[in-house]
Amino acid sequence: MVMASEVQGKSVPMEEASFEITSGRGRARDDFDDDGRVKRTGTLVTASAHIITAVIGSGVLSLAWALAQLGWIAGPTVLLIFSLITWFCSSLLADCYRSPQGKRNYRYKDAVRTHLGGVSSKLCALAQYVNLVGVTIGYTITTAISMGAVKRSNCFHRNGHDAACGESNTTNMTIFACIQIVLSQIPNFHKIWWLSIVAAIMSVAYSSIGLGLSIAKIAEGPHSRTSLTGVTVGVDVSGSEKVWRTFQALGDIAFAYAYSNVLIEIQDTLRSSPPENQVMKKATTIGVLTTTTFYMLCGVLGYAAFGNTAPGNFLTGFGFYDPFWLVDIGNICIVVHLIGAFQVFAQPIFQFIETWSRNRWPDNRFVTTEHVINIPLLGDCPFSLFRMIWRSLFVIITAVVAMIFPFFNDFLGLIGAVSFWPLTVYFPVEMYIVQAKIRRFSATWTWLKILSIVCLIVSLVAACGSVQGLIHSLQDYKPFKIS
Repeated sequence: MVMASEVQGKSVPMEEASFEITSGRGRARDDFDDDGRVKRTGTLVTASAHIITAVIGSGVLSLAWALAQLGWIAGPTVLLIFSLITWFCSSLLADCYRSPQGKRNYRYKDAVRTHLGGVSSKLCALAQYVNLVGVTIGYTITTAISMGAVKRSNCFHRNGHDAACGESNTTNMTIFACIQIVLSQIPNFHKIWWLSIVAAIMSVAYSSIGLGLSIAKIAEGPHSRTSLTGVTVGVDVSGSEKVWRTFQALGDIAFAYAYSNVLIEIQDTLRSSPPENQVMKKATTIGVLTTTTFYMLCGVLGYAAFGNTAPGNFLTGFGFYDPFWLVDIGNICIVVHLIGAFQVFAQPIFQFIETWSRNRWPDNRFVTTEHVINIPLLGDCPFSLFRMIWRSLFVIITAVVAMIFPFFNDFLGLIGAVSFWPLTVYFPVEMYIVQAKIRRFSATWTWLKILSIVCLIVSLVAACGSVQGLIHSLQDYKPFKIS
């Protein structure tokens, strides 16, 4: 590796830093947008890939379980309602990417500050980054479980379905963390479009495998017991447990549709012509329509296959044992997908901390110095010691938390419940009301407020269900043990 050059002592956004370190002579004026940043090159295809990568994640794996709690009527209905709310509110949020004066907002909290003021921006940042951290922890848990499921699947194939095939999630989380430490050195969102496309393909692949296995299980019969209202009180669960599980299922479904927390960041990768909001709305339609189709198929057919005893994760909970090689492929696709999805959700955190640090300590060489390292086959690659250390620490901390609380359904439900109302509904609705200058107490204003209040209630009851589930799971849990 050859050290080529360095840039130091400047407080500039990541995109600008990347420009300065990759060109010794500078670039032509056409290489920049009207705000002086490197010209964005994102398209409808890349934005759709980012959205599908962010939406079709580990949430799809819990939908069969969620429908088992809600039943044939409420389950599909709730899935459809959440998809419509997500699509509608995401379209509102896309319109808020630019301020009324035409200025771009690079991050979600910037859009909130522009439309609602500083206090709301701070609350948004708190909700957004807590959610993003939670998602990275959730993805660490899910990846480790899928990695372990591959080993357990082969163990069951060799030794029978009743064999004691334990696996250490701690080891798998350590492996995942090592991979993420390397990938986290990618400087910014613009550099990971290819990772999102690969991850999107993987998400469609494992969803299709789960779908195919569910169809095969239904075809082979006998059919598992299902009902219009889900798990039966007095037969499957107690009355109180039914209520808590119903609430938690709402959180799982909310998590499955969560991507508003990175929507502005995705939109900021789009080229300016045609207008970003028009392209983003089309990408949102494509993304939500694609994911809803898969969610409906996987949730409905998964419930039909497993009935009221559906596992929390239908590819790792061993609802399927054979063909073992296909189960393995499905879990490998999950691992590859979540390796990419982790970066989609982690990059906004990285950008925030690094921009804040450069603005806070503009003369600190450790924070601001950038190097170019020439790597064979890859060419010139930017490198920062500060970026390497802090991003590595972030990955390590998320892995340790995941090792301590490796509860798939409960954790996903809690993340979905906490983030759904503020990030998917409240802020987009409030910003749109301000931007569109909707008159107070008008018909549009009234029903937008009703939508926000109803979603707040749903988020609160879903959070209660997930917290109860976490408390229940912690009672007999011993961390760092083989499962």
